[in-house]
Amino acid sequence: MVSVLLSITFSCGLVIAVAHVFNQSFIAPAYDVAANLTAFGCAVAASLLLDHWAPALLSSGAIVCWLILARRTFLAQTARAARPRLARK
Repeated sequence: MVSVLLSITFSCGLVIAVAHVFNQSFIAPAYDVAANLTAFGCAVAASLLLDHWAPALLSSGAIVCWLILARRTFLAQTARAARPRLARK
């Protein structure tokens, strides 16, 4: 039963992460990326310790999505930081 509940929880998190990835205009705040990477990393570790492989795989999928979002956030922040320097010249 624990595995089923964890699988449902983490599949919902995975659906949300995938939706954010497909929404090309979505830029996650850095704190959101860090919090979700931490949460899903802990979820993978806890699931593996409990030998619940399905929730661990679902959480791993969410981590991949959040890494993609982290890259998007980093690129957006870099571009935003470069704009004022270019405007001053």
